[in-house]
Amino acid sequence: MKKTLVIFAALVCSVSVWAQQPLNDGIKMYKYERYQSAEKLLTPQAAGNPMANYYLGLAQLAEGKISDAKATFGKFPEDIPNMSGMARVAFAENNATQAMQILQTIVSKAKKKDWEPYKYAADAITYSDASNTQQAIDWYKTALERTDDADVHVSLGDAYQKIAGGGGEAMNNYEHVTDKDPKNSLVFSRIGALWYAAHAWQDALASYNKAKDADPNNPLPYRDLSNVYFRVGKYEEALKNNKTYMELSDNSCDDKIQNATILFLAKHYDEAIKAANEVIAKCSPVKPAIYGILGFSQKEIKDTVNSVINARRYITTQNPKKITTDDYLNYAWIFMMTKQTDSADYYFNKALSADSSKDKSDIYRQVAEGFKTNKDYPRSAQWYSRIIIENPGAAATDYAWCTIMYYYAKDYVNAAKYAEAWETKYPDVFSATYWRARVAAAVDNEGKEGTAIPFFDKWLEKVGPNYDKKNDMKTAYDYELLYYFNKDNKVKMKELEDKIIAIDPNDDLLKQIQDFEKKTEERNKAIEKAAKKPAK
Repeated sequence: MKKTLVIFAALVCSVSVWAQQPLNDGIKMYKYERYQSAEKLLTPQAAGNPMANYYLGLAQLAEGKISDAKATFGKFPEDIPNMSGMARVAFAENNATQAMQILQTIVSKAKKKDWEPYKYAADAITYSDASNTQQAIDWYKTALERTDDADVHVSLGDAYQKIAGGGGEAMNNYEHVTDKDPKNSLVFSRIGALWYAAHAWQDALASYNKAKDADPNNPLPYRDLSNVYFRVGKYEEALKNNKTYMELSDNSCDDKIQNATILFLAKHYDEAIKAANEVIAKCSPVKPAIYGILGFSQKEIKDTVNSVINARRYITTQNPKKITTDDYLNYAWIFMMTKQTDSADYYFNKALSADSSKDKSDIYRQVAEGFKTNKDYPRSAQWYSRIIIENPGAAATDYAWCTIMYYYAKDYVNAAKYAEAWETKYPDVFSATYWRARVAAAVDNEGKEGTAIPFFDKWLEKVGPNYDKKNDMKTAYDYELLYYFNKDNKVKMKELEDKIIAIDPNDDLLKQIQDFEKKTEERNKAIEKAAKKPAK
């Protein structure tokens, strides 16, 4: 009899574990963002299992099925997790007041040692588009006073990621979990996301690889590795990991958008356009993001007509919080390509507003080069000057192009200012002195004042007579020749003429001066001859 009871107990235990497996698998699918798979696994269990019902509602909410999620959570109105689900629905419906009333009811149910109500209430804020993240953090901390549960640390880290300067605390909580559980794939992915946000690409790659190794069936690390490999210019690796992601994911519409995104980022523009059009044809409703991928890919293949249409559809319909710096830059470049420089300038500035990095030199440089390509020299000069003004360590090339663009814009006051700053900061860069001379010569374009001569002489002394850029030397000689011609200094003129002839015997200024002198000499001889004729 005793033996029979033991066997019966073991059987009950095994049945219980078996019954839990579909629930655990469903939860795992939800956490791995395989929402369709989660729904499929959880739906048969939801009617009799509040926890299965809760995760079913979360999967529906993640897919944008707000009405379905509301109905699902409503099946267990007194269950704390499902109540927190209803709060998430209220947030999704932009009813923050109702959401917070539900959450306050949840935490009021917590007894002295209860921590779950605080966690579920906090989760509803953290994983919704809610503004009171600090309240979530406070509730997580209350929960941690009563438990050291790994999920609470993870959620607290996620909450810290939503506030400015919270990255350090987020990392502390994630590492607290991985120290105890080095096989936690999801947490390594979160650590990777922190490094990714900090543009620490190698650290991000290391963390995402740890996430992949911890669970090779988790699709998320492959998606994230694709994004990082794009950032470091390893496009084939990006595509390889993206392929694995698509094999492991549900191939939902969101997954198809991710696939099109990686194809775009990896510069496979024709394939990205094909993938984007497939999403538009097969998915309903169509998310704005896909129009961005389509429009920006069309930009790259110079299909400006369709690029303008689709990119505009993306920018005007996407949630502004989801529009990235790169999105605004791409949109600005479309306007640049279509010669709409005012609109381009507007969206370049929008890109800067969206960029959180302190050093914006790379963006300034991209913009400046774009206006330079379009021969909009005044705007190009202004953007180059922003690099110099905001970055004390600006490169010599930034000073150079700033000076040159102001010169081409005929803004000689600013050209002279930046040329002097360039020469002061980089005294060993000889071209800085040359451009100081060029600017001064442009102001004294008739060569009457000679203000450029000290700069040209200084530059010529620096580069020496064997300098290989002979046209630059001729520019200096031409200006000095014109000045000494105005001063009627024949000795200097002869010296400069010989130097110019050695470079270009057909130099325009030289020929003009020689022709003028020849005609002057002929005229003088004629006058002299006429003066010697006897009077009749």
